[in-house]
Amino acid sequence: MNATLSREMRTHLMLHADTAADLMVPNPISLRAEADVAEAIALFTEKRITAAPVIDEAGRPIGVVSRSDLLIHQCEHDRHRSAKPDYFFAPTFGTLEEPGESKTGAKSTVVDLMTPAVFAVAPQTPVRRVVNDMIGLHVHRLFVVDDDGVLVGVISTMDVLKQVKEEE
Repeated sequence: MNATLSREMRTHLMLHADTAADLMVPNPISLRAEADVAEAIALFTEKRITAAPVIDEAGRPIGVVSRSDLLIHQCEHDRHRSAKPDYFFAPTFGTLEEPGESKTGAKSTVVDLMTPAVFAVAPQTPVRRVVNDMIGLHVHRLFVVDDDGVLVGVISTMDVLKQVKEEE
């Protein structure tokens, strides 16, 4: 068979959406800035998600925490713990750190682990720009914020692909 497809065999795909609002999942799962690592792990496990925006008190995204961030934190915690001999953990030398605690004993929060960059678009952003931003920024998700910067939705690469249909 010829390396090029005949005209009859070609498939044309179209993205059936006009704006970010057409692509987004509204009211995305998010984490409060003061949430600790254990809360984040529980949320990611329960909801089967790989990343979540971190929001401030007003609901504005201030960063993103991912499963990778949590895994790296846990590995560093385990490495730190295993570097000390067993006798160091004796009651006379202080208490044992719990997972999610920093070296000072304070609970680590998602703010300590998150990537402090938020890539966001408005609901009325044209879909062409949404796709170009995702490709150009090398990101798997964009957040959708209203005029006040409050998180109203999220668009993942899977959300974009769900709107790709064969041209009729």
